[in-house]
Amino acid sequence: MDVLEAVKVRRSIRRYKPEQIREKDLTSILEAARLAPSAANRQPWRFIIVQEVARKKAVAEAADDQTFISDAGMVVVAVGNPDESARWYEKDTMIALEHMVLASTSLGYGSCWIGAFDEDEIKRLLKIPIKMKVIAVLPIGIPDEKPKSRSRKEASAIFFREEWQTS
Repeated sequence: MDVLEAVKVRRSIRRYKPEQIREKDLTSILEAARLAPSAANRQPWRFIIVQEVARKKAVAEAADDQTFISDAGMVVVAVGNPDESARWYEKDTMIALEHMVLASTSLGYGSCWIGAFDEDEIKRLLKIPIKMKVIAVLPIGIPDEKPKSRSRKEASAIFFREEWQTS
């Protein structure tokens, strides 16, 4: 599947089959993040791959009890380092995480960006240093649902040429 097709078919998945991510696919997904661009090539991200059942459940509880998270084959906890890129670490980490989302989609997996979580609890559970910042939680797994596409604004409402325009 090419990138544009992955963009078109990607959906937020909240139901997963109880299967693991193939190791070969996991390597590809992680490589997609590793190759992501970052400001001044600082690469201020770290990713914790959580596959142990009890730990996935604990992460799900720390993410506002969104229990579906623990059903995914793995949960990626994206962490940014403000010391490596004080101004850009969050954006850079999100770019790398979206590379994972698109790579996962292209390989037939589903994912769902999670921004609602107790950062201190996630840090405690995964032994993340205090200075680091948890950016997002991303369950990835084999979808057990096929959500329909959602409506999008018309291109003319969001793209302007040369200067701001009002409709």
